[in-house]
Amino acid sequence: MLIQGLLATSLVLAGSPAAAVQAKVDCAKVKCLALTFDDGPGKTTPALLDVLKKERVKATFFLVGKRVDERPSVARRTLAEGHAIGNHTYSHPWLPSRLEDDIIQELKAAQQVIKDATGHTPTMFRPPYGRTNDRVLYLAEQFGLAQVMWTGTTLDWDLKDAKKIKAAVLRLAKRDGVLLMHDTVPQTVKAMPGIVKELKKRGYHLVTVPTLLGGKRLKAGTSYP
Repeated sequence: MLIQGLLATSLVLAGSPAAAVQAKVDCAKVKCLALTFDDGPGKTTPALLDVLKKERVKATFFLVGKRVDERPSVARRTLAEGHAIGNHTYSHPWLPSRLEDDIIQELKAAQQVIKDATGHTPTMFRPPYGRTNDRVLYLAEQFGLAQVMWTGTTLDWDLKDAKKIKAAVLRLAKRDGVLLMHDTVPQTVKAMPGIVKELKKRGYHLVTVPTLLGGKRLKAGTSYP
């Protein structure tokens, strides 16, 4: 089984723009929710960033290395605007079926590309398709990476309908939840203004995963939530 939970002695995310921006949000006292986006940066990512900036909310983006290669400026902007970023491998493979050396290369290459583009070395990763095992988690630990999964997935890549995606988010939303979406799905970006407004109306503070965890670093080799 995957190692669950976080150590109470975990270190605060030093120098993280997302942590600094949301330092005053205490998710132990208010209702928080983390919106997370996989597979970017893509063509529609800038439009999503525009929405989040306008609404003054933060999110977490798990970046695919080869797409960072294509759009390094978008990756830089994502971090600069206070969002958290993580490793989503270099080419988005099904990790459990890969040889150990292949998994290492996927994580290593993505770490390097993201660092080169943003100046930040990720401390979080999300396995493509959510497919993982103890071997993947162990290898991620060697790169100082904690695994971040989710409490609910919108399946936006399959729905491809703004109204249905919004309905899925509102159905899955819960305190301290982590929701999975994709910034590469145009209908998700289209739905986002309405999603954010309704979540705010329901009393949610939309925060990054590190903020959701009280500003603490996820311990490498652990899996959350």
